[in-house]
Amino acid sequence: MPASPSTARVINDRLALRLLQQEGALTAAQLKTLTGLSRPTVADLVERLQGAGLIRVVGESGAVRRGPNARLYGIVADQAHLAALDVRTGSVSVVVTDLLGETLAEGSLPIGSGVRTGPAVERAAALLERTARAAGPVPLHSVGVGAPGLIDPATGELRDTSGLPSWHRALVRELHRRLPATVLVENETNLAAMAEHRAGAAQDRETFVMLWLGQGVGAAVMLDGRLRLGASGGAGEIGFLPVPGSGGLPSATDCAGGFYSLAGSAAVAELAARHGLVAPGAVAEGYADEVAVDAVRGALAAGERGGPFLDELADRLAVGAAAVVSVLDPGCLLLAGAVGHAGGDGLAARVEERLTAMSPLRTEVRAGSLGDGAVLRGALLAARDAAQDALFTPAGAG
Repeated sequence: MPASPSTARVINDRLALRLLQQEGALTAAQLKTLTGLSRPTVADLVERLQGAGLIRVVGESGAVRRGPNARLYGIVADQAHLAALDVRTGSVSVVVTDLLGETLAEGSLPIGSGVRTGPAVERAAALLERTARAAGPVPLHSVGVGAPGLIDPATGELRDTSGLPSWHRALVRELHRRLPATVLVENETNLAAMAEHRAGAAQDRETFVMLWLGQGVGAAVMLDGRLRLGASGGAGEIGFLPVPGSGGLPSATDCAGGFYSLAGSAAVAELAARHGLVAPGAVAEGYADEVAVDAVRGALAAGERGGPFLDELADRLAVGAAAVVSVLDPGCLLLAGAVGHAGGDGLAARVEERLTAMSPLRTEVRAGSLGDGAVLRGALLAARDAAQDALFTPAGAG
């Protein structure tokens, strides 16, 4: 059935707002071209959106002013602020932006393993509040939180997962309690994949799998443009995948013996030590991520001397990747996280070569392009989507 006039207006308004968000400031003529709407319809929606305080004139098009037809319309970006948190095992990072994603303030804070839950939560929450104040008096509308671990798809909360700091779950509860903003929590790997899909190495792919390689190991599954979370939110927990060469089997509470034992930063650092790329003592000092990243970059820079280490690392990654490819046939695999980003195209090419030999399913392997900032980028996208859904409602748009 055809849409009612009021429903059609809402659809048109939301379409125009999305285009202004994606493309930047546009003239009415450009909106007409991009939306396919008639000139009178565009004129009506521009008047409605201006009256609702959602858009305003931000300049004129061209070097010579040409009156009303040259007016550039843009979203009122400061009507609300957004925040993103990247919650790691030993730290938290925060960024606050306007509705168009322009960074207004940011900060980070280490939280050591010896800090108790209460003080850790207070430090992290206070960091967000300080950063929000530094961004200006505009209230936070939505806050995206990326964290390791499982997210309950029914409640949207972090599940109690062994091996992760207890302050993570307590922080999420505290943010819900003390913030008037909408708080959205998602697994860090899923958020990074969202960012790579919209603004990174997978912009041309609607179906792909991203391997997150760092202190933790995980995967994000994007099928037909949608993240697939699984019945319990655990799709992509590839660290628990039983694989040959790991020396054992994982358990329900410990991924040691799974793919994690081959591909986690600690395992990569130990492999680098065996190849003489790092001092054995460096691995035991608790800086596995930094050691693994430096080793991968050093091996790439060393040319032939770094080849044996990179080849063995690619062998390990291909074992886990082949299992994913055999089940999902994604056509594209991204290597992301600290180690995947450090490996770049060189490591990706090695993994692709091995997958080609192991599987009849053609799979392109790419390096993620957003690096360690992908989680914050994805958390901001989630916050922005939530804000737009709320602010661009029929009541707000009409």
